[in-house]
Amino acid sequence: MWDQDQGLRIRENQQQKNNQAIADYLGSNGYTDALEAFRKEADMPNDIDRKYGGLLEKKWTSVIRLQKKVMELEAKLSEAEKEAIEGAPTKAKRTPTDWIPRPPEKFALAGHRATVTRVVFHPVFSMMASASEDATIKIWDFETGEYERTLKGHTDSVQDLAFDVQGKLLASCSSDLSIKLWDFQQTYECIKTMHGHDHNVSSVSFVPAGDYLLSASRDKTIKMWEVATGYCVKTFTGHREWVRMVRVNVDGSMMASCSNDHSVRVWQTNSKECKAELREHENTVECIAWAPESAAAAINEAAGADNKKGAHQGPFLASGSRDKTIRIWDVSSGLCLFTLSGHDNWVRGIVFHPGGKYMISASDDKTLRVWDLRNKRCMKTLYAHSHFCTSLDMHKSHPYVISGSVDTTVKVWECR
Repeated sequence: MWDQDQGLRIRENQQQKNNQAIADYLGSNGYTDALEAFRKEADMPNDIDRKYGGLLEKKWTSVIRLQKKVMELEAKLSEAEKEAIEGAPTKAKRTPTDWIPRPPEKFALAGHRATVTRVVFHPVFSMMASASEDATIKIWDFETGEYERTLKGHTDSVQDLAFDVQGKLLASCSSDLSIKLWDFQQTYECIKTMHGHDHNVSSVSFVPAGDYLLSASRDKTIKMWEVATGYCVKTFTGHREWVRMVRVNVDGSMMASCSNDHSVRVWQTNSKECKAELREHENTVECIAWAPESAAAAINEAAGADNKKGAHQGPFLASGSRDKTIRIWDVSSGLCLFTLSGHDNWVRGIVFHPGGKYMISASDDKTLRVWDLRNKRCMKTLYAHSHFCTSLDMHKSHPYVISGSVDTTVKVWECR
């Protein structure tokens, strides 16, 4: 009996609150006749309690928010169900060009004592390297998940890593203002240290022929180094802020750089000439990636180009930014062809799928996302890490993706 009475009191109380909120809404929007009629019908006092001000709108927006959340969860559930049905590679006859990373991760590798800043695959062996703010580089076997060794020499956060085409040399750069070259054939020793930047060195990239190395820095410059001698042979200037990343295209004729000045620049490698300045991002551009030839058809289709005319010749470049978007550019015309939106935080890493149909990105929203380029949509979201995802790489010939995070782990994802 007591429970019933209590329930009745709660309902009455709730009804009074709702009435007050409705009356406040009618009053504040000037519906005086309706308010008078409502007061009479609901038998309400003339004064409306101040605390009910704006309550109706608040309730309404929270209902909409909950609705959105429910829809998101339903979408996730249906994706998980589909995954459960088609999960095994035998069920859906997928070819390697369609393989994408699938949860759960194959390995979660712990060992770094601070944020993992960069992860890269070795081009030949089943190895990968990870760089960290703990000033070390660690080498792992991505097929077995085994830790191989640690390379020590930098005295501050290691910011980027790059292998040469044969995988005989590893380059690293650091906040300690230096660039180091490591022998990756026999000794794993540091064989050269290059100094020349005046601030944090944030990125390194080999020119494909292997005789030159490029570096980008917070001192707003990009430098080119001769690998054999360790001499700086060129300095590229033009960015107005910290240069975050530098990447060379496949034939080595061009390089792209991105910066805190919100721009992406494309340079001729053999001269110091800036070929194009691409400006559409609204915040720092964190990462860039050159599109492989295999992606040209999908990019053209997404851009709405008639492939018979081959409207966009390329080469194509992707950029990821703190404005949470990824943009795809046609370098020859300087046009932004389309934008991929979906991340809820900074985009920190992007890589094209070797098959050319997809792109994978890593973000501070703790996810990895797989983008279907043709349809310009996110087709899969992996809730990858417990903290910001800082970096990722996809193997050119083996079905693996790796990711690094502020949570200090490196994760290996199998693609199928």
